[in-house]
Amino acid sequence: MSSEEKECLNAKAELRARIIDAAGTLFIANGIKCIKMDDIASAVGISKRTLYEVFEDKEMLLCECIKREQASKCEFFEAVVADSKHVLEVMMIAFERVITNLQNTHRDFFADLTKYKKAFAMLEEERELHAKNTVAFMQKGVEQGIFRSDVNLAIVFDLMNHQLNMLINFGLCNEYPLIEVYESIIVTTIRGISTVKGAEELEKFIVQYRKNKQL
Repeated sequence: MSSEEKECLNAKAELRARIIDAAGTLFIANGIKCIKMDDIASAVGISKRTLYEVFEDKEMLLCECIKREQASKCEFFEAVVADSKHVLEVMMIAFERVITNLQNTHRDFFADLTKYKKAFAMLEEERELHAKNTVAFMQKGVEQGIFRSDVNLAIVFDLMNHQLNMLINFGLCNEYPLIEVYESIIVTTIRGISTVKGAEELEKFIVQYRKNKQL
C-alpha cells in the first residue's frame, strides 16, 4: 500500500470517527428523533452528501454510536475491576458512571431509541450478554462476603432490569426525575441482597455520593 493510499484511509477513518462523535453528542443531548442528518453534517462541517457517503442512513450511524459506547464501557470496567478491592466497589463506580451519563442524556433519548429496530435490537443483545456477565461477577461478591448466599442473583438482576425498562417503556420518568428513579432502583436492590458487611460498604458509598452531589 502506497503512502497516498494509507493517508486516504487514515483520512476516511478520522472523518468517520468525527461523525460518530458529533452524532453521539447530538443524540444524547437532544434525543434521536429530532436530530436530522443535516444537523449532523453541519456539526461536523461537511456536506450532507459527504455524510451519506460514509453512513447510508441515520440508523446505521446510531448503531455505530452504540457500538462506540459499548466499547468505551468495556474498557472502563476492565480498568475499574483491575483496581478495585471488591465487587461492590466496582458496582458502585459503575453506578456513578451511569448517573453521570444520565445527567447528560435527554429524557426522550431512550423512548426514541425503541423506534429504531436495528439499533434497539443491538442494545438488547448487548444487555443480555451484560446480564450474564454481571450475574457471574456478582457471584464473586458472595464469595467475598458482600452479597448474601441465599439469594438467586440471576432472578434479582432480571427483576432489576425489568424495573429499569420502565424508564423506557412506561413513561415513569414523566412523573419523576430520571436519575431519582434510577437511584431508587439500584440502591434498594443492592441493599436488599447485601450482607451486613456489604450494607456497611454501601452506606459508606451513599454518604460520600450524597456529599459529592451537593458540591
